Amino acid sequence: MQYSNTRATLAIAKASFRSIIRSPSAVVFSLAFPLIFILVFANIGGGGMSIDVGVAKGCDTLNPVYQALKKNPIVHFIKDQTTDEMNKNLAKGSIDAIIDLKPFVPITPLNVNVQYSKASESKGAILKSALNNIFYRMQSTQLEKIQSYSGIKLSNVVNLKETTVTGREYKYIDFILPGQLGFSLLSSGVFGTAFVFISLRLTMVIKRFFATPVKKYSIVLGEALARIVFSLLGALFIIMVGHFAFGFTLIHGFITVLNMLVLAAIGLIIFMGFGFTISGIAKNESTVPPLSNIITLPQFLLSGTFFSVTAFPTWLQYVSNALPLTHLNNAMRKVAFEGAGLGDVTHQLFILLIWGIAVYAVAVKTFKWE
Repeated sequence: MQYSNTRATLAIAKASFRSIIRSPSAVVFSLAFPLIFILVFANIGGGGMSIDVGVAKGCDTLNPVYQALKKNPIVHFIKDQTTDEMNKNLAKGSIDAIIDLKPFVPITPLNVNVQYSKASESKGAILKSALNNIFYRMQSTQLEKIQSYSGIKLSNVVNLKETTVTGREYKYIDFILPGQLGFSLLSSGVFGTAFVFISLRLTMVIKRFFATPVKKYSIVLGEALARIVFSLLGALFIIMVGHFAFGFTLIHGFITVLNMLVLAAIGLIIFMGFGFTISGIAKNESTVPPLSNIITLPQFLLSGTFFSVTAFPTWLQYVSNALPLTHLNNAMRKVAFEGAGLGDVTHQLFILLIWGIAVYAVAVKTFKWE
């Protein structure tokens, strides 16, 4: 029978897949941990409360109401979106409210226009409470200044107009599940790949492969195919559990699931590049965990895996927005909840592409066969 490198690749992939599913650590990091976090956070709700408030174009940012809200640590102002984008995101629940303040003129009523989202009622209620506290303090101050006069009404101090926009409810599971899926892919790509290749190198398995006609790329491709198949099956399982057990939103059903799996595959391939790099740098298996943690821990904590990036200080948000897991998580959430297609997340895909090119350029330089 004529030798087939394709059959050799598939044979390596099959053997590697069997090895992965028999590995307790692979199952724990890829399935058990994400499901446990989903179960916990889906039931207790989110931590790191942050209310995203869109600032309408022409809003008076010198207004005392704006300045008071700005000092509130849970209020995060969004000023880099167009009016149309804000209105769409308000309906989707991606932002919690839009505020429009007219220029403040002393001793005249404040004109305040606030739009809330039906999709984010709980945060809207918190913002209402914060505004009422601000108004009360302002009214009290105003009354003290003009206490020599009688007949003043509190309602004259603030002229408030409130409206509520109807939209889908943005449940916490819609935030936490894509983050946990990213957590699973990053763990599998970095830890799994690094441990496999350094083990194959140290146990001389790769050297034995060289005694056969199998090509070098078949070894890498076979191992990669096995990990991609395993991770995509795990991703599908997590998505289905989230949807049927916790009500995770899948706007376009099967098409949404398919798009999420495509994003998962892209993310995993990039994260495997980190694993290849670590397997080349590491001297032995004991050095793999600390090297892997240097790459994974900052991304677990700063990429919107457990709570929104907007809850971080502004300077830290710049760091978060440079990480590949942040963009994978954002793309997953846009596809799942907002119904975006792959063509609508080209910005995130472009950042991931840049990371992929950079990581594999380093991996090629550092990877060792023996």
